[in-house]
Amino acid sequence: MTQPLGLGIDEPENRHGAFRRLTEEQLREMRAVGEVRAVEPGEVLFREGDPAYDFFVVDSGAVAIVDGYGQEDRVIAVHGARRFLGELNLLTGSPPYLTAVVRDAGEVIQMPVTRLRELVSEDEDLSNLILRAYLSRRSILIDLGAGVKLVGSRYSQDTRRLREFLARNRMPYHWMDLEDDEEADKLLRTLGVEPGETPVVIGGDHVLRNPTGAELGAMLGLGSRGAPPAMCDLVIVGGGPAGLAAALYGASEGLDTQAIDSVALGGQASTSARIENYLGFPTGISGSELAERAALQARRLGARLVVPAEAVGLERENSHHSVQLASGEVVNGRTVMVASGAQYRKLDVPDLERLEGVGVYYAATQAEAQMCAGDPVIVVGGGNSAGQAAMFLSRNSVSCRLAIRGDDLGKSMSRYLVDEIERGERVEVLGRTQVIELKGDTALEAVVIRDSSTGATTELEAKALFVFIGASPHTGWLAGHVAMDEHGFLLTGRDVQGEQLAEYGDERPFFLETSRPGIFAVGDVHSGSIKRVASAVGEGSMAVRLVHQRLAAS
Repeated sequence: MTQPLGLGIDEPENRHGAFRRLTEEQLREMRAVGEVRAVEPGEVLFREGDPAYDFFVVDSGAVAIVDGYGQEDRVIAVHGARRFLGELNLLTGSPPYLTAVVRDAGEVIQMPVTRLRELVSEDEDLSNLILRAYLSRRSILIDLGAGVKLVGSRYSQDTRRLREFLARNRMPYHWMDLEDDEEADKLLRTLGVEPGETPVVIGGDHVLRNPTGAELGAMLGLGSRGAPPAMCDLVIVGGGPAGLAAALYGASEGLDTQAIDSVALGGQASTSARIENYLGFPTGISGSELAERAALQARRLGARLVVPAEAVGLERENSHHSVQLASGEVVNGRTVMVASGAQYRKLDVPDLERLEGVGVYYAATQAEAQMCAGDPVIVVGGGNSAGQAAMFLSRNSVSCRLAIRGDDLGKSMSRYLVDEIERGERVEVLGRTQVIELKGDTALEAVVIRDSSTGATTELEAKALFVFIGASPHTGWLAGHVAMDEHGFLLTGRDVQGEQLAEYGDERPFFLETSRPGIFAVGDVHSGSIKRVASAVGEGSMAVRLVHQRLAAS
């Protein structure tokens, strides 16, 4: 096996808790409830692609965590005494991406995940230690490019689709670009894969040729286990902050709850590099980590979270509602909560779609930041998402410009972000600016902007353009079923007026209830919403109480 990548048994314990050791007291607690057994060098404790695996603590000896075991044998980390194995997929029930191999003889403590959950539910310190470690290890794996392999061309729309799916779901993966990676071509020949069958995803014993999101999600073990019940108390469409909050509170209050999302849990919030103004996180938190924490919490309380599952229609069947999915399946619920959020608005410029994924992006996560490190970038937009993206991307880009239509950042951006941008020197603000042209044959090379006050145009070198100019509601699947405003946002509560109240008789809809009894709307999707994570979470949790009231009145 190759040498460890700096994450060995002597690694300083300051990597956000990723490699902290258990205390002697916690170790004794583990010994009391787990199985202590001897292990020998070369023994495999769990293997990449296993359907499930147990929780292990190294009591003595050492265990190597290996990427590509039996092939590349790249050692990611070596765990010594009092360290525990595993990664976030142990808690989500997804297959492991790596293999654990005993390096030095010793003893390990082994216990099933169900027993681990019982143990951490009784020990808050242990629960926090393990969760922080697993979240940090997931980030490290993403940075290292460990996990499943994606082989495809940078110019392929399907490659870009799969990369976005993996990134949005915070799945570690290694991309092998057919355009400049000689090993990628060799790997395809070894597997007997023709170029026309790419992109290919390889993980464990699986080789998927140009898979759909559903096929890739199934291989990765995303979503809930088992079939949903014939009837749910609450079906939530959308897995952003509002939908996750509703799933968490619905399940915790005894409702049979299922939430679905077409791409990934977290919604637009998960694409935010840093949320600085969310209560309880004084140093900020990335949108993806907030989503991961919320999803783990909701699952622990009994909610079923299914990704990917796209809602394409709605029907009413007697006293319940049927949400029709793109797969042809149907999810039935006594009530439905619409938290489908909004879809990104696009710039009205030529060649935009051709350059999407090869220079034009709508999210600024670690994946996008890695692709444009050391390059000049431009961010378009004057809201918080644009400001957060500019600050994040400016850390590793050679230059970062923020283009806004007006001349005052404070009109649509929170004061703390404005101050941070103005105090620093990493972000150049271009006021009264409009993007009018994109240049580049196979990838973005430059952007042409116009000064709206003078009409003068300027060509700026840019390898990446990040667009944050708002969004339109994702409500097309509800057309003709519930009342909407002129922009397609759902009307709720007091905004439902006149003939729109026909189904209520002498009643009035509850706050956040739409023109159809039993269908609620929370987060960005409803008219008049406040575009903040905190308000979305508040609405999602509050609406569960209204769901109880509607169920009681039915």
